[in-house]
Amino acid sequence: MKILVFLEQRDNLLKKSSLEALGVAHRIVQGHGSVEALILGEQAQALCEQAQGFGATTCHYVQAPSLRHYQPLLYKEILVQAIKQLQPDSVLGMTTPLSRDLLTRCAAALKAPLLTDLVDITAQEGRLMGGKKPLYAGKVLATLTYETQGVKIATLRPNSFAAEKIPGTMTIQALPLELPSTAMEKIELTEVRKGKSQKADLTEAARIISGGRALASADNFAILHRCAEVLGATVGASRAAVDAGYATHDMQVGQTGKTVNPTLYIACGISGAIQHLAGMRTSKIIVAINKDPEAPIFSIADYGIVADLFEAVPLLTEKLQGILKE
Repeated sequence: MKILVFLEQRDNLLKKSSLEALGVAHRIVQGHGSVEALILGEQAQALCEQAQGFGATTCHYVQAPSLRHYQPLLYKEILVQAIKQLQPDSVLGMTTPLSRDLLTRCAAALKAPLLTDLVDITAQEGRLMGGKKPLYAGKVLATLTYETQGVKIATLRPNSFAAEKIPGTMTIQALPLELPSTAMEKIELTEVRKGKSQKADLTEAARIISGGRALASADNFAILHRCAEVLGATVGASRAAVDAGYATHDMQVGQTGKTVNPTLYIACGISGAIQHLAGMRTSKIIVAINKDPEAPIFSIADYGIVADLFEAVPLLTEKLQGILKE
């Protein structure tokens, strides 16, 4: 058996969540096969070193200046070529905006079955058989299985699996593929816009503190940023806060924003509308701060604080400073 893991990079930096997929692949094969990785990028060969020790026996790379930024047609043609050449039984990636687009295109081109956003996997004798994914805003877990032969493709929800160090050696190899010129000519990248924040993206953050419309202004989000600095967290927001202009759309958590799965999620002044819960209810630990004891957010919270967030959050920040200094 062979599992190929697509390792995603952005701006010549390997996304940490990709390493989780290597660990999953290693657990699937369990001595029944091999785990191989693939990186596409401008400096892909150097990025292969970052995958060392996470379960792959071989890391293939395709390197070219045109691969620095994601180009859907070009990436799709290269990945399809790689899958046909390497002949894996399964292909794994993470549930990110890039992989959602890329692996869907590859599945269509190869007429291969695709399971997305898995939080658990089922395997038998080194073969990926299926897995579980949240449905109905995370209220239920659906068990899905593959019924067709041939290569199988799946994406995994970030932070659902551990990226563990695994003893062993890894070979780094260039994959001899030709870049399809026709794909390169169809789309031209004219501009890349980035947010100003240096914090981890919400989809990869291990800790998140989010604010709702109760913050009442963009300036008041400063109290969340101060807490985030102490906690090493990324700041998020509800749709209501974004629609009111208190936060930018890239901070939005929820059904029409980003789906997150951190180890710690702190909801401040967020009532808990179903659309918001859909994006964060699978967080490992949920803390809710709201002055309304009947707020729906408390129904899924592990810890609830019934208080005014303008009093509770600064106090929480102060307590955390003292604890984390010890």
